[in-house]
Amino acid sequence: MLLTDSHCHIDFDNFSGSLDPLLKQCFRAGIHRMIVPAVSPSNWNRVLQLQNAKPSHSHDETCQLFSCLGIHPWFLNDLDEKDLNHLSEKVSNNHKSIVAIGETGIDQVIAQSQNNLQKQITFFERHLSLANQYNLPVIVHHRRSHDKIIPLLKKHKISAGGVIHAFSGSYQQAKAYVDLGFSLGIGGTITYERAKKTIEAIKALPIESLLLETDAPSMPLSGYQGEDNSPLQLINVLECLATIRPESIETLAQKIESNTQTLFFDRRPIPLTAKTI
Repeated sequence: MLLTDSHCHIDFDNFSGSLDPLLKQCFRAGIHRMIVPAVSPSNWNRVLQLQNAKPSHSHDETCQLFSCLGIHPWFLNDLDEKDLNHLSEKVSNNHKSIVAIGETGIDQVIAQSQNNLQKQITFFERHLSLANQYNLPVIVHHRRSHDKIIPLLKKHKISAGGVIHAFSGSYQQAKAYVDLGFSLGIGGTITYERAKKTIEAIKALPIESLLLETDAPSMPLSGYQGEDNSPLQLINVLECLATIRPESIETLAQKIESNTQTLFFDRRPIPLTAKTI
């Protein structure tokens, strides 16, 4: 089985001392690709360099990395319009190599403490405009914000779709995203017994709407709380998903890999009518 971790922050310092061996270990476990979303201007160059870097060992024996550019809602409080303009410039210069816009989104928990909900919405909408301008999918962070995100996705009509990262919520919320052409990122959440509503939703969704992810080093699986998450846990996420879904683990792996290929790698050409933001 070949798998893609559709959301892994492998550029974080947590992995800096063992990156090459870890990528080789992932490849041997069947994880042949990782999608690496940026979270702030401070790590844009890092994720781009990871994609372009040649590992010290054979190209054929390592997990390959693919970058995305964006600003996570946790990291925008000290940013302003010039940072959004910088993002637009960075995407313009790299749109042929990145595979998505993100990580972006709305987090109402953070908004309550930082009083920046409107700023989050403004930044999110600029990301959505960039996604449409370059016909790229968008990677969406959510937390207690489905009621804000869904209307904005309807408003912007994202042509290339995207993924709702670390989906948790009801079947009705999940279906609203699927109806808008979005996939749902399935990770460690489903390993927790308390996530009954999310597990029931995932049981009922079409397999075509699912992706696998770890969010490493965050979002540890049940039983691993307090530890850095690892992209190697993608195998355990898949095994857990197979206990929830009716399909065999082989069918799940094959179909979800096909979903990932379609969303991130079989991208249509940039529309000729695209306008500069």
